[in-house]
Amino acid sequence: MGNPVVHWEVMGPDGGKLASFYNGLFDWGATEAPGMDQYHLVDAEKTGVGGAIGKGVEEMPSYVTIYIQVDDINDHLAKIEGAGGSSIVPRTEIPGTVTFALFADPAGNVVGLVEEETPAAEQAGRDGPRSRCGMAAASTH
Repeated sequence: MGNPVVHWEVMGPDGGKLASFYNGLFDWGATEAPGMDQYHLVDAEKTGVGGAIGKGVEEMPSYVTIYIQVDDINDHLAKIEGAGGSSIVPRTEIPGTVTFALFADPAGNVVGLVEEETPAAEQAGRDGPRSRCGMAAASTH
């Protein structure tokens, strides 16, 4: 089996408004994730693959992307660059949440990578605010 698509994101300037749009049209039941400003999670039972609808960041206010699960992000980024793609966000760990990266394929499409194992949470009191995947998370690290 190939590497699975395990997450998707639809981001825009107003995450709440965007979540309401998709909830109203497709009954996705997106709910705001605790501690993650304007980041609304959608359960896989509603869409086939779990994802999120939320607010983008200044550098990338609106985008749609998928996340592909891999064993080793750095290994895959090297392969991607060798095949004509480019790294946009390097391997980034959000303690207790996700390890991800973003790359652009040769056509300029932005695609995410995630590692299956969730990184350990930092000690209490040392965690910063929880962030979200994609460019929004990278802007805080």
